[in-house]
Amino acid sequence: MKPTAKKEYVKFKIFNYNQIILNTMTAKPDIKTLGSLRASGYIIKSIKDELRDNLIIKIRNNDNVFEGIFGYETTVIPQLEHAILSRHNINLLGLRGQAKTRLARMMTSLLDEWIPFVSGSEINDDPFNPISRYAKELIEKEGDNTPIEWLHRDERFFEKLATPDVTVADLVGDVDPIKAANLKLSYADDRVIHFGMIPRANRSIFVINELPDLQARIQVSLFNILQEGDVQIRGFKVRMPLDIQFVFTANPEDYTNRGSIVTPLKDRIGSQILTHYPENIHIAKEITKYESSLDSRQQNGVYVPELAKDLLEQIGFEARDSEFVDYKSGVSARMSITAFENLLSTAERRSLLTGDQNTTVRLSDFMGVIPAITGKVELVYEGEQEGAEAVAQILIDNAIKTLFTSYFPKVEKLEKKEVAGPFQQITDWFLEDDGFIEITDESSDESYAKALNRVSALDKIIEKYQPDTRKEDLLFMKEFILWGLSTNKKLNKERFGTGVFFS
Repeated sequence: MKPTAKKEYVKFKIFNYNQIILNTMTAKPDIKTLGSLRASGYIIKSIKDELRDNLIIKIRNNDNVFEGIFGYETTVIPQLEHAILSRHNINLLGLRGQAKTRLARMMTSLLDEWIPFVSGSEINDDPFNPISRYAKELIEKEGDNTPIEWLHRDERFFEKLATPDVTVADLVGDVDPIKAANLKLSYADDRVIHFGMIPRANRSIFVINELPDLQARIQVSLFNILQEGDVQIRGFKVRMPLDIQFVFTANPEDYTNRGSIVTPLKDRIGSQILTHYPENIHIAKEITKYESSLDSRQQNGVYVPELAKDLLEQIGFEARDSEFVDYKSGVSARMSITAFENLLSTAERRSLLTGDQNTTVRLSDFMGVIPAITGKVELVYEGEQEGAEAVAQILIDNAIKTLFTSYFPKVEKLEKKEVAGPFQQITDWFLEDDGFIEITDESSDESYAKALNRVSALDKIIEKYQPDTRKEDLLFMKEFILWGLSTNKKLNKERFGTGVFFS
């Protein structure tokens, strides 16, 4: 018995592997009838089996399934793959801007390239196992001559944002009086049913974003669809074993106070996966670089020091820990992306005004990212009292203060008079003859360099503590020192209409 069992097992594996190859053809198959499809040996798989089989191939080939997703390599992606291998419906739980919807959209790459369906079917009927009345009657009438069409995987993704005004008719369906009148049918005939988004997404991935915002009675309508495939419409109990991969997204904190996931529905979702924000600046920079939408002239004409990129991402980390920002709402990764785009645009505009062909981002250019910050953070009461722009400025200052100690010695609040601190020469320069530096937003690169080079002590500090600083980063590093000393109360920094003033 043992050898026989082993032989059958091997046969099953070979057959299954061949079927995977057949189902993942890249060219659109030239099969147009049910009879030709049957003769080809094609075997229909459920969507969950499609996802599972194609994921197995990609894992074995060490292919990157979720390209462009950074920071989830050891956390979210393995859990998502476990859920796909387990054929589970999935709930992605996380704050905004954590790539939940993007992960769901990228799952289409795990679907077969083409799948057959009964021509004219509203719900992509499987030619071998039709579930709609239309497809059943057509196959009964035409037999092997039933026309077949092919659906590409890019057309097998449906998405719905859950809002309080979504109805059962939108998702499941309703009785269509116009159809009843045109076909001269009574309302007791199931042919008067107009299918909603979920039945039309048969054999597809269906995503419902912000599930807690869906009214409880609408969530209840999903119970049987997830469990049994029953669709109940206006008294009709239509047995339709729909083949759908559901992906839900939700926020762990119901900060909108509009609702929550109904417990029985939550119980029917196979895997709940927690997403998160980038864990460090390096990952955050990778996300911003990948997602930023930049003109080639900005990329080639504006140089961005690495420190400026670190500083930009640190603003996001500061916002997530700020007492002025609602942590339940979260701070989207989109804030850093749009802030980076604004940063380059600020430098680009200045170079257009001054006539400089190429320019370098300045720390004072960070004033241009304030609109990107104010539009992306939800403030608590204390933050509203401060004002959105003031909070944005505080976040920038806090980011500078945090990174400053990574490059230079910590600034002590109290220093011994007889011992010169590391920044004594700089503060002495400002004390002599009422020294000051003025950096305007629209000053040329030459004027900017001339203003900073007046303080020779800045060169000495950089040479001592950051001797490996690249030549093109020197001016930014000098300005960074001035801003760092101002946030540590060693220098005065004032913002005026067209620039900043250090004294």
